[in-house]
Amino acid sequence: MVSQGTTTAAPAKPAAGVAERGGPTAGERARDALERSWRPVALLLALLAAWWAITAAELVEPYLVPSPGTTLSLMVDKWSYIWHHSWVTTYETLLGFAIAVVVGIAAAVIMVYSTTVEKTLYPVLLFAQVIPKIAIAPLFVVWLGFGIAPKIVVAVLIAFFPVVISMVTGLKAVDPEMLQLSATMGAGPMQTFAKIRFPASLPYLFSGLKVAVTLAVTGAVVGEFVGANEGLGYVILQANGNIDTPMLFAGLLVMSLIGVVLFVLVELAEHLLLPWHASRRGDAVTTTY
Repeated sequence: MVSQGTTTAAPAKPAAGVAERGGPTAGERARDALERSWRPVALLLALLAAWWAITAAELVEPYLVPSPGTTLSLMVDKWSYIWHHSWVTTYETLLGFAIAVVVGIAAAVIMVYSTTVEKTLYPVLLFAQVIPKIAIAPLFVVWLGFGIAPKIVVAVLIAFFPVVISMVTGLKAVDPEMLQLSATMGAGPMQTFAKIRFPASLPYLFSGLKVAVTLAVTGAVVGEFVGANEGLGYVILQANGNIDTPMLFAGLLVMSLIGVVLFVLVELAEHLLLPWHASRRGDAVTTTY
C-alpha cells in the first residue's frame, strides 16, 4: 500500500524513434550465427564447385590445377606429414604473435605517455613496416641460422605494426572529460590507465589483433621460404620445385585454415572479454527510423 502524499516514479519510456531490445534467446543466437555464416559457406561451396567443374571438364592440365578429390586424397594419405609441418608453422606463428602483442602493447603505452618517444619511434616503425619482409628475411637466416628464430622474427615484424597502431589509437581515443574526471577524483596515472585508458582501448586493440594474427601466419611462412627444413613454407617450396601441385594446393589450404582458425579464436576472445562493448551487447538500443 502506498501512503498518501507519496508518488511512485513511472518507468522511463524510450525516446521517440528508439526501441529497447532485450537479451537474445538461444534460438535468436543460433539464427544470428546461421545468418552470419551461410553466405561465406555458400561462397566457399561455389568456389569448390567451380574448382571441381574446371578440373572435371579438363579445361586445364592436371599438373597445373589438381582436382579437389586428388588434393583431398593426398591430404588423407599424407596426413602425418602435413600435420607435422602444419604444427611447426602454427608454433612459429603463435610464438611470433605473442611476442608482437607484448612488445607492441608496451611500445604503444610508452609512445602515448611520452611525446618524445612517439616522435622518435613512430617514423622508425613506419620505415620498418614499408620494407618488404621477404627482402630482409635472408639477413635473419644469416644472422640467426636455419632454426626457428628467423621465422619468429619475421612473424613478429609483420604482426607488430597493426598491434602498435591499434593500441595507440585506442589509448588516444579516450574521452578527455573522463580523464579530467578521474584526475579530479584523485586517481593516479596507474589507476587512470587500469580503469579508463586500457579498457577503452581494448576494442581497438582486438581489431589490430585480428589483423596481426593472420599476418603472423604469413610471416612464419615467409621465413620458411627463405631457409627451413620443416614447416608449410618448406612443404610449398618442395612441392613447387617438384611440380607436385596436389601437395602445393594442400599446403596452401592448410595454411589458410590455420589463419582462419586463429582469427576465429581471437574474435571469440574478444566476444568473451568485451561483453560490455556496444557491438557485443544483446540489449543494445537500436533506432527505428
